[in-house]
Amino acid sequence: QVQLVESGGGLVQPGGSLRLSCAASGFSFSNYWMYWVRQAPGKGLERVSSINSYGTLTSYATSVKGRFTISRDNAKNTLYLQMNSLKPEDTALYYCARDDLATIRGQGTQVTVSS
Repeated sequence: QVQLVESGGGLVQPGGSLRLSCAASGFSFSNYWMYWVRQAPGKGLERVSSINSYGTLTSYATSVKGRFTISRDNAKNTLYLQMNSLKPEDTALYYCARDDLATIRGQGTQVTVSS
């Protein structure tokens, strides 16, 4: 069955960096666009970034553009999100997802940005 397992979250000070990873299994990872979405406390899901199956096309939410970088390693079935210059408003539960509505997603990894 499809499994997406996120890791790499944690507590970081404003201005810091984190690298999230998502290990995928149970499907042909290299055939799918992949997505990072997040959910802040009391808010709905927000698409953060997406990447095509080859890793050659990416898109970002305006709120993270220039600070976050999505990438993938199809040989390792792994999706990444490099997050730099983190802000308190980036605090959220971050999910990787196989579809743009995030109906197929992992359990999430918590990112907390606080001094």
